[in-house]
Amino acid sequence: MNDPKPSLGQVRERIDSIDRQIQELISERANWAREVARVKGEGLSAIDYYRPEREAHVLRMVVDRNHGPLSDAEMVRLFREIMSSCLAQEDPLKVGYLGPEGTFSEQAVRKHFGHAAYGLPLGSIEEVFQEVAAGHADFGIVPVENSGQGMIQVTLDMFLTSEARICGEVELRVHQCLLSQRESLAGIRRVYGHAQSLQQCKTWLRVNLPDAECIAVHSNAEGARLARHADDAAAIAGETAGKIYGLKMVAGAIEDRADNTTRFLVIGRSLFPASGNDRTSLLITVNDKPGALYDVLSPFAKHGVSMNRIESRPAHTGKWQYAFFIDVSGHIDDASLQDALKDMGPVATQVRVLGSYPVALP
Repeated sequence: MNDPKPSLGQVRERIDSIDRQIQELISERANWAREVARVKGEGLSAIDYYRPEREAHVLRMVVDRNHGPLSDAEMVRLFREIMSSCLAQEDPLKVGYLGPEGTFSEQAVRKHFGHAAYGLPLGSIEEVFQEVAAGHADFGIVPVENSGQGMIQVTLDMFLTSEARICGEVELRVHQCLLSQRESLAGIRRVYGHAQSLQQCKTWLRVNLPDAECIAVHSNAEGARLARHADDAAAIAGETAGKIYGLKMVAGAIEDRADNTTRFLVIGRSLFPASGNDRTSLLITVNDKPGALYDVLSPFAKHGVSMNRIESRPAHTGKWQYAFFIDVSGHIDDASLQDALKDMGPVATQVRVLGSYPVALP
């Protein structure tokens, strides 16, 4: 015989009991996080306790244990917020990003560091690098690649002169919205947006607002601020920006590609140990001669190192001199990668490790 169906009151009583258990366990976890601080010593800041390789390991275990009904991404988000709050009990991490509030960069900060981190909105990608280098921000988050528009060149160029280290990566599914004071497309004469966002929505704009002027601004949130003060304007930005700046969503999900995703890099000042599933980013320059690129890449194949991507940029060291940004699987401490770099030494003019960091989680 089947068990009798519980009443609504019994279901709610059971949920309340589970909530009490969850709260007690979260408090216990927070107390043990304080114990980590005691063991490591007094007078340290949050950056001294933060270990991305440990965090990645914990979150991978969350994914491995998950059997639903919540998705892996949702479980990771919940646990990341718990970890963020535990870390920030005394001194939250300060994370710089391309501001103002409401940008996709801010969303990437929250996805990777949680809402207990202190977000520091900055005026440009260059300024994010500068504030991290100066120690005013513990970490920074900068966009590096979009699934439809390719690499963000200003971010790559900053690595040519900056000593920043890559400490992590974040993949953010980007939904673009058309935001305005108006409730319909009628009367919209100008559309503000970051150049990348305008490109991501160019087909939709051509079909739906063929006569509107598209104006590039330094961030989508800045576009939303401008649209707030003009009744004939709209902005391309995320839904969050619309809520912050008091704009209506005229149209949602207007990006041309259904898989529109932006990859962000977490930058800091240190390299971290391996997490078990890592990626390494390298900056390599070569002499301009036949076969130079082959000579640089062949050691990866020889030692079984998988290359994920390669991008070239002018090296800023002389005319027609190029630098190659190369991502490979593995950590810089892996023997296979060390052997590949050793073989590369005689043929490369410079090999710089930009970072070894955990592969992005859901």
